[in-house]
Amino acid sequence: MNYLIYGLDSYLIKKEIDKIKKSKKISDLSISKYDLENTLIEEVIDDATTVSLFDEEKMIICDNAYMFTASTKKIIEQNVKVLENYIENTNNLCTIIFVVNYEKLDERKKIVKSFKKNCKIIECNSIDKIENYVKKMFDNYSINLSEINLLIDRVGNDLSILDQEIEKIKTYKNDDLQITKEDIINLTEKSIDNDIFHLIENIVNKNKDKALESLREMIKLKEEPIKIIIMLANQFRLIYQAKGLYKLGYTEADISKMLKVHPYRIKLSLSKGRGITDELLLKYIEKLADLDYKIKSGEISSSLALEMFILEN
Repeated sequence: MNYLIYGLDSYLIKKEIDKIKKSKKISDLSISKYDLENTLIEEVIDDATTVSLFDEEKMIICDNAYMFTASTKKIIEQNVKVLENYIENTNNLCTIIFVVNYEKLDERKKIVKSFKKNCKIIECNSIDKIENYVKKMFDNYSINLSEINLLIDRVGNDLSILDQEIEKIKTYKNDDLQITKEDIINLTEKSIDNDIFHLIENIVNKNKDKALESLREMIKLKEEPIKIIIMLANQFRLIYQAKGLYKLGYTEADISKMLKVHPYRIKLSLSKGRGITDELLLKYIEKLADLDYKIKSGEISSSLALEMFILEN
């Protein structure tokens, strides 16, 4: 059986690959990896038809399999006909997993139709009910919905980060299977990115009281006002860049790679950017740069500068 795994959630993709590897019981020595951005499919097929030196069965993982999508990303041209022929006459002792960080497949393509008929296709886009998924990540530990929502509010929706924080909690709790609110607060790292996004949302929506409340809460948690100013400017800049690239036809995955920013932050940036004009984003960036200069030249205190920025916008 060969697989095609696609979607924007890299954590879910990794989990699916791990599940397949575990079910096949193939050693790492018999697993080959290729990047189809710079490797021809003929090389992959040659490997697939070669007997493994270590196990009876073998596995090949191919990243960046853009030939299954409508992406206009510039990559080497693949001879898809070679792959179509192989899928019709596959080596049953070799499992190939094609992986592409792309939101959807191009259903019009013959190779996609061939895979639907002969292989297993797995979608790894965002899950609908993240609370249910988080509950499963706790395995046999007992946790209420309110604690799950608290955890998500603290660390964000990124499944890979949630997985890391949940493993920390489970390691600490050991045989105590009841997860409490205190466990979430004391054992997890609160993400400042979430606080910054809440602050931005309130600034853009003119909720000045809530914005000031968010700001004072961040300062209470020992965040330096000058650091908050820099993070705000960086985030407004990221929203501006992500919006511009999205308008040019790039996907979230493409933008993430181009800007070297985690896909979760790109998703949030595009979501928040829908309600902000490019002109307003540039205005915010310019004002924050001016405040940074005034703070560093001693014209104004950093905490007062931030409050002024919120009240004036």
